[in-house]
Amino acid sequence: MAIPLVLDSPHNGTALPPGFETLATREQQLTAWDAFIPDLWCGAVDAGASLVEATFARIVIDPNRAVDDIDPDMVDGAWPLAWGKLAPTRYSARGMGLIRKLILPGLPMYAGPLPPQEIHRRIDTLYTPYHCALADRLDALHARFGAVWHINAHSMKSQANAMNIDLGQPRPDMVLGDLDGTSAAAGFTDLVERELRACGYSVARNQPYKGGDIVRRHGHPARGRHSLQIEINRALYMDEARFEPSPGFDALQRNLTGLARAIATDLRARTRSGQNS
Repeated sequence: MAIPLVLDSPHNGTALPPGFETLATREQQLTAWDAFIPDLWCGAVDAGASLVEATFARIVIDPNRAVDDIDPDMVDGAWPLAWGKLAPTRYSARGMGLIRKLILPGLPMYAGPLPPQEIHRRIDTLYTPYHCALADRLDALHARFGAVWHINAHSMKSQANAMNIDLGQPRPDMVLGDLDGTSAAAGFTDLVERELRACGYSVARNQPYKGGDIVRRHGHPARGRHSLQIEINRALYMDEARFEPSPGFDALQRNLTGLARAIATDLRARTRSGQNS
C-alpha cells in the first residue's frame, strides 16, 4: 500500500554522457558517488514509499544545486542573459557548484571552462528531467493524501576534505538537515532522530549539513510538504577506498528498513486522522 513518503537519491548515478571529457580518474570520480543509497533504503520502498534516483553522475551536473549556482570561471565566454543571471553560492566557491570545478582539493575536473551551450544542454537533458520527476511524484502524493513527506538521501565521506566545511572535525554517523527546522515539521525530524539513536547511531542536526537545494525547493511544512535531508557516514557500510560494501552494510540496511517501517506506521496514522504536520 502506497504511503505519502518519497525518497530521492540525486547523487546515486555514475553514468557519463557520450563524449564526456574530464581530467578526473575513475577512482577520483567515484569519491563523489553516494554509493548504494537506493540499496540501503530498499526497505522504504517495500513499506510503500516511492523512490526517485538519478542515473547520471553528479560530476556531470549536480541536481542538489540551484540551477544558477554556476561559477563564472566555469563558463567559456559570455553566459546568455536570456538564460538568467548566474548566482554562484558557497558551493561554487568550494568547487562544487552546479557544474563541478574540482573533483578533489586542488584537482580540477576539466582542462578549461565549458561552452555555455554545453552547460545548458546538461540542464535541459539531465537536471530538469530529474527535478520534474521528483516534483511530479511529490505533487501526486500530496494531491492524494493531503500532505507528503520527503527524504533527500545522501552519504558523506567519513573524513572531510578541504572542500568541505567541517575539515578536521569528527563526523557523526548520521546528519539530519531540515534547514534549521524550516523544511519539515519538528515531529518528523524528531521521529527519524529517535529511531536512529535507538539503533545506536550518533546523530547531528544541521551540522555540518543543513540541507541543499532540493530540500529548500520542496520543504514547506505550512503547505503539508515536509522535506528532510539524511546524510549517512560511509564508514558505516562501505570500504571507501575500494568502493565496495563492507560487513556493516547488512546491519545498516536492516536498521534503515526499521526506520522506514516506523515512518510508514506514523504516516498512516496521520493520514487517517487528517494531520499534515
